[in-house]
Amino acid sequence: MTGSDMVDENEPPPESKLTRSKARWAREGKFLTGKISRPEEARLPPGQHLTKDWPTLDLGLTPNISRERWRLDVYGAVEKPIFWDFAQFSAQPQSKFISDIHCVTTWSRYDNHWEGLATRDLLDACRPREEARFVVLHSHDGYTTNLTLEDFAAADAILVHSWSGAPLEQEHGGPVRLVVPHLYFWKSAKWLQSIEFLAEDAPGYWEVRGYHNRGDPWAEQRYSGD
Repeated sequence: MTGSDMVDENEPPPESKLTRSKARWAREGKFLTGKISRPEEARLPPGQHLTKDWPTLDLGLTPNISRERWRLDVYGAVEKPIFWDFAQFSAQPQSKFISDIHCVTTWSRYDNHWEGLATRDLLDACRPREEARFVVLHSHDGYTTNLTLEDFAAADAILVHSWSGAPLEQEHGGPVRLVVPHLYFWKSAKWLQSIEFLAEDAPGYWEVRGYHNRGDPWAEQRYSGD
């Protein structure tokens, strides 16, 4: 073996486009909007009240989609578009998170137990392109909502199929919904059908009807003027 054939064991592995992207995300502080540790007295956002129930709000339609019929499409500004059925979705790395949820209609519910695919693992699978800055969620009832890529990639954001150890009920968005705990719950789209990555923002159903474009409960970003 010649000197030119030898590999220095201290040399880093060859860079791929994904590792370069991850390095850039780190430099830019991307994907660092994860779970924030809050003292108990600051756990409930302003203007909210606690409930032990889980109220249901929707557009008046409740799509009836079985796990056998459910599909997830991930497309747009990604290196690897995804077209999964439920079995393929379930075969991905699974995570369990516990988080609080906060609805813009002023109720909050503590300590929800979720199981599903962390959004960061989805990002590893689809590989957003460099120009990707926003995500639009499309639901089976025609609902849409928009997120920044940073919010979608929060440390405790998850595509859930189970709640409290049981399959997610239809009325709460089953078979699969998004949960982004650090934003108002209208951003956590129910009956998830597809995820679109975009270079430019595209406000969704409620955002074009006067709701805030981001929806931070601790800043009371309920409506567009907040």
